[in-house]
Amino acid sequence: MAQVRFHDTNEYISSAEEVVTFLNSQEIIYENWGVDRLDPKHRDNYSPTDEEKQEILDTFKAEIDEISKRRGYLTADIIVLSDKIPNLDELLTKFKGEHHHTDDECRFCVDGHGIFAIKGKDGRYFDVELSPGDLISVPPNYRHYFTLMDDRKIKAIRLFVTPAGWEAIY
Repeated sequence: MAQVRFHDTNEYISSAEEVVTFLNSQEIIYENWGVDRLDPKHRDNYSPTDEEKQEILDTFKAEIDEISKRRGYLTADIIVLSDKIPNLDELLTKFKGEHHHTDDECRFCVDGHGIFAIKGKDGRYFDVELSPGDLISVPPNYRHYFTLMDDRKIKAIRLFVTPAGWEAIY
């Protein structure tokens, strides 16, 4: 279950109901799809083959189709970040640059952990700490950045409206 941490006070929101209520107030979609039905061979595998990536996408096909219908997402893929990636620190430096997109930035955490740091509607910054099973969709034009948690790994499904809308505007 995701947690929210406020940058200015280091205060956390941890209860599921309060997390959902707060993120809704920020127009951020949060859902928990869970990962119980994920084949165990896909857990803690940070070098999945194309076939294994497709198996993960197929596992969550119903949820992907449902949110895609609501939000207009046209494509889905898998991103994997871990210490097995030779240029991980370079990628993280890029992701830590505050930016926005012209489309939603939608991610479903399959394994590992990640943090979306987001500038709220009132200008206050907060982190959304994602765990396996969490989905977040940051609306267009929201300033944010992404980083990993201490385990330095995440495997996530990315959903897009258009490839151009996903490009970061720094």
